[in-house]
Amino acid sequence: MSVFERGSADDVARGARAVVARADVPGHDNRDSDARLEEAAGLALAIGIDVRARAAFRVRQVKPATLFGSGQVEQIAALAEENEAELVIVDNALTPVQQSNLEKACGAKVIDRTGLILEIFGERAVTNEGRLQVELAHLDYQAGRLVRSWTHLERQRGGFGFLGGPGETQIEADRRMIRDRMAKIRRELDQVTRTRSLHRARRQRAPWPVIALVGYTNAGKSTLFNRLTGAGVLAQDMLFATLDPTMRQITLPGIDKAILSDTVGFVSDLPTQLIAAFRATLEEVIFADLIIHVRDISHPDSEAQRADVMDVLAELGVAGEGADNGQGDDGEVSSRPAYLEVWNKIDLLPPERRTEIETIAARRDDVVAVSAMTGEGQETLRRVIGDLMTSGNAIYHLHVPASDGAALAWLHEYGEVIETREGPSEDILDISVRLSDAAHARFQARG
Repeated sequence: MSVFERGSADDVARGARAVVARADVPGHDNRDSDARLEEAAGLALAIGIDVRARAAFRVRQVKPATLFGSGQVEQIAALAEENEAELVIVDNALTPVQQSNLEKACGAKVIDRTGLILEIFGERAVTNEGRLQVELAHLDYQAGRLVRSWTHLERQRGGFGFLGGPGETQIEADRRMIRDRMAKIRRELDQVTRTRSLHRARRQRAPWPVIALVGYTNAGKSTLFNRLTGAGVLAQDMLFATLDPTMRQITLPGIDKAILSDTVGFVSDLPTQLIAAFRATLEEVIFADLIIHVRDISHPDSEAQRADVMDVLAELGVAGEGADNGQGDDGEVSSRPAYLEVWNKIDLLPPERRTEIETIAARRDDVVAVSAMTGEGQETLRRVIGDLMTSGNAIYHLHVPASDGAALAWLHEYGEVIETREGPSEDILDISVRLSDAAHARFQARG
């Protein structure tokens, strides 16, 4: 049965035979071609696609009709036929015309990198908010293709139909369906955003610092999150294992309570539709006190992955080159969150390379080398985070009534009480406590 005869996107996604092709365009990407192909295959495997073959083609000049040259298209078609592939995955962004022409040439369904990533997100989103965000991104993507592949709208789970569909009919009705559905989703997401803002405002009134984990997909964020919090968040050697944000309370040196947030992983060429759709979720990063960028330091493209993450953070307005340490060009502290890099997976490095990485990290105050899997470097990481979170705190000398147990408990919970002694009278205590400016203002406003 061909991919066009299948009635369900899920049937195709699970176990579908596929080949992966990539166009290497000079000046477009400085990554290793084999590494990019490996990542594309990993994306496909993440939703159970059976990748039979992969190939990269050097494209000197992009062809508007097919992206690839005519001879290269013939090679891709032959590769698909040889492997009885039902699906051709192109690890580039395709225009609707290019996608259609490649399907005709290859005799198989074709999806591009954006479609594949959206398909993964559609399958992995767990919360209602996550599903709505992915569906909005999917509809925005499909609007330009004008194909009726959104028959999933009444389904509760599963992918979003890139790998199958009933065919192109009723284009005008389809346009109206997409517009109406997108408007409805935006209204629902506006309500979710307002609710999230209320929760964030409540957290800010209780001055607990918020720490956001960010990083390239599969860098080990969820494993580190579990290590720091003792939580049981899904952590697998799989691209995009985490989509929906998770928050847990942690204790750090000098901080009795902080909130740690695990966020969706980034990836190169992350679809702009997803960045826009997930902006409400990523606001947890925007409003964080500290951004911890988890990097897979054992990956051959670790530097390129870092650049991809920094690009997304810059688009969100929270980081960029020259702002990694929360400072502007004039050296003054900026309003951006503090920034720390965690070089993860040192246990996978060869001995000499590991020694080199640990030496470099030890010389820098914005880097900690760890293994989230084995726990190596965890105590150092906790200490560094604690130091960063309390570096801007000041010591305040407060007079507190000895009978005000609630005030004393509040200072112990939200600050670091250094000394308590008798005050100017026996019913007054003189307390020296280290507090952030926000915590001190909150204490003064307690009434």
